[in-house]
This record gives sequence, C-alpha cells and structure tokens, in this order.
Amino acid sequence: MKHATLRQLKVFEAVARLTSYSRAAEELHLTQPAVSTQVRKLEQHAGAPLFEQLGKKIFLTAAGTELLHHSRLIIRQFEDAEDAMTQFRGVAGGHLNVAVISAGDYFFPRLLVQFAARHPGVRLNLTVHNREDLLVQLADNLTDLAVMVRPPQDADTQSDAFAPHPYVIVAPPSHALARQRQLTLAQVVREPFIVREKGSDTWQSMAEGLGRHMERLNVAMEIRSTETIKQGVLAGMGIAFLSAHTVSRELREGSLVMLDVQGFPLMLNWYVVQRRGKRLPPVAQAFREFLLTEGARLIREVDPLPARVRRRPAR
Repeated sequence: MKHATLRQLKVFEAVARLTSYSRAAEELHLTQPAVSTQVRKLEQHAGAPLFEQLGKKIFLTAAGTELLHHSRLIIRQFEDAEDAMTQFRGVAGGHLNVAVISAGDYFFPRLLVQFAARHPGVRLNLTVHNREDLLVQLADNLTDLAVMVRPPQDADTQSDAFAPHPYVIVAPPSHALARQRQLTLAQVVREPFIVREKGSDTWQSMAEGLGRHMERLNVAMEIRSTETIKQGVLAGMGIAFLSAHTVSRELREGSLVMLDVQGFPLMLNWYVVQRRGKRLPPVAQAFREFLLTEGARLIREVDPLPARVRRRPAR
C-alpha cells in the first residue's frame, strides 16, 4: 500500500459510498473509465480485490471493507491538515484562540461575534480563566492572545492597553452606606466584604484601590466565583469590590448600587497580551488590531455603564 495515492483512496471511497462507478464518476467530475482505472491501481497496491459484482450491483469484499475504514481516516486527516493550514494563509477560515479573565466573559463573547461578522468563516475558541490559569495558558503557548487587567511584567510578553476597565464597590440599595456621599476608605473597609480569592486580578486590583487600608479590610467571605459574590451582596451578606462589567446589568436595573467612595471608580485598563516573538496567525493579528482600534468603543456599546462609573475620579 505504500505506493497508493490520496486520489486513489478518494475515488475508492466514492465508489464504495455510492455503490456505483458511474455515480462516483459524476460526483468526482471524472469519466467512468478513469474511475475504474484508479480502483484497479488501488487493488494492485492492496494485493486483493476491493469490490465484487453480484448481478448488477457491486459490493465491498472483506478487504474492501477494511480498506474503506482506513481510507476514510486518511482522507479525514488530510482534510484536518488542510483546515489547520488555512489559518496561516489569511483571516478567512482561520482559527482564533483567545483567553480572557473571568470579568471579561460578561461582554467578550459579543466582541467576538462582532469580529466574526466581519470575517465569515473564522472559527472561534474562547476560554475563561482566573489570572493564574491565564498566565499558564500564555506560558504553555495554549492561546494566541490573552485579555486581562494586570499583564505580566516579564520580558517574554507584549502587552497593549485597549480599553478602560473600571472597578467599583457595590452594595444592595438598602445598605446603610448606599445614600451617603464621599465615603472614605477608612469607613468602607469596616464593612463586611465578600472578596475574590487572593492572587486573582480582582483581588490585586482591590489591593491597589484600597492601598494602605487593605490591611484593615473586614473580609467576611472569600469566594472564587464572581456570580456567587454578587448573589451574596444581593442577599445582604456584605459589600464587594468588583469589575463594573460584572455588575453593569444590576447597576442599570437598580438591584445593586455603587457606593460613593472617594477615589472610585478605580480606573484600570484592559490589555491584550501575547508571547513576545510569537508569530501570530493572520486571524489573531487581525483580532488584536480589532481590539486596539475598536475595542473601547464596542465595549461601551455592548456593555453600557452608568455615567458615574465611566467618570474618572480625582485621585
């Protein structure tokens, strides 16, 4: 079989699937004698007949049945290889791998939809991680691009800011601090806080926002899930420091309120990060440019935030 060709396998598969030389010839845009010739050559390579004719019908022999199984596997592998190589020839048909921290999954899928609408045929692979796992994705070359708030500071990565990322302190509308203005951090940190786990982007952003007050933070619960934290705040179990994107709907609906704390919202940035020196496929290059040129505007459109959240405070 070492001299068999892909063309012969494809012709053989078509004849076996259609149980007809003439229909296979029509499908493959060949003449019937050409199809018969390809099958005969494959039989010579196999050293056994692949078809037998009983009356007017053709049937696979035992050897033909076995070879059909392997032929389809080989054809599928060639098709997979063709699909894989397509992404390196251009954007259309490319496979985009992008990973994002958990705060981004509240709006990021809609950005991907906008990008895909401009590039039909692009296949999307989005994964959501905490910061630690996202860094592993980058280090192990498991993603082309990572979207996060606090990019690594080592020389192996390239990071570019593309949109503002506000953080807020939220509480239920019935909370005692909800109607007070110009709260100080000293006042706020005395309240029970429901927080993300240490090492997460949210925890590290909170440490920056609270500064020296962080050591006096009244931590009621530490939870790895932003959604669970929101439910805890809604239930009155405490207040929370969260990305404004994760509570934008609740702020618009009024089920949560943003406390008026001096120096807040804390304005950080979204970054798109890649391994330095990595040769991005065309589709990843196009998506990176898409984020840098249009990301900020599109995030405002797909995830509108209250005016107070967008306003940068004096610090």
